[in-house]
Amino acid sequence: MMASDFIVEVNEADFEYQVIAYSKNIPVVVDFWAEWCRPCKVLGPLLEQLALEAEGSFRLAKVNVDENPNLAIRYSVRSIPTVKAFQDGGVVSELVGLQPEPRLRDFIQNLAPSQSSLALEKAFSLLDMEQPQSAEKVFRNVLDQSPQSTAAMLGLTKSLLMQGQIEEGRYLLDNFPASKEYSAAELLRPLADALEKERDENRELDEVEPIEASYRNALRLITHGNIPAALDGLLEVLRQDKRYREGEARQVFLALLELLGASNPLTRQYRNELASVLF
Repeated sequence: MMASDFIVEVNEADFEYQVIAYSKNIPVVVDFWAEWCRPCKVLGPLLEQLALEAEGSFRLAKVNVDENPNLAIRYSVRSIPTVKAFQDGGVVSELVGLQPEPRLRDFIQNLAPSQSSLALEKAFSLLDMEQPQSAEKVFRNVLDQSPQSTAAMLGLTKSLLMQGQIEEGRYLLDNFPASKEYSAAELLRPLADALEKERDENRELDEVEPIEASYRNALRLITHGNIPAALDGLLEVLRQDKRYREGEARQVFLALLELLGASNPLTRQYRNELASVLF
């Protein structure tokens, strides 16, 4: 077995600490094996390779069942190899018998978040904190590593639109692949269209009707990153005309809520305000 901080031999004396207690911080995968077990000699090195690749996102604990029969009895190990995953002090999943590498990777991935998934979580948190420039950098890094990540593509689109970077945002929307994020991306399209039209509009605000001036001012606030003020402006427009520009103002409002994300406390507040205006 390769020596590593991510791979440990455990026994009945230190199992509580090395596995149970440790699993309250990160997942621990326990490989129940024996010297006489031929499949174990194939499975063990595969698990060790995955543990080294994961670089600490999970720990691999090796239990020799001949030397630790009480652990085998305690965890109902009836045949080997048996692999059990521990999280928060208890068993959450298991595999029995020799498994192909893709199956093992899926098993581990369901326990330990990948580096890209952690980066995505960070990037969306930055969006929630209305830091689109910082979020954009992280989303681009994720896409460099995983070009097919539609979650990162959606996040990058949001971060670009929040900064008024319309052209690239529109390009991403126009080329967004079919995926579970597709419907969320489509909700952003009215916003991109409206921002593009505002950018191309030449007339000054004092040359248009007051309601049009309010609407276009809200769009300009978006490009300056002041989304709450833009939402307030759009609400005022909708109070005057619920179907302003044939529903465009309402669609832009909903796109801004999608831009903020469901976890942003402003989203629920403004969704309730929209409902009070429309209904």
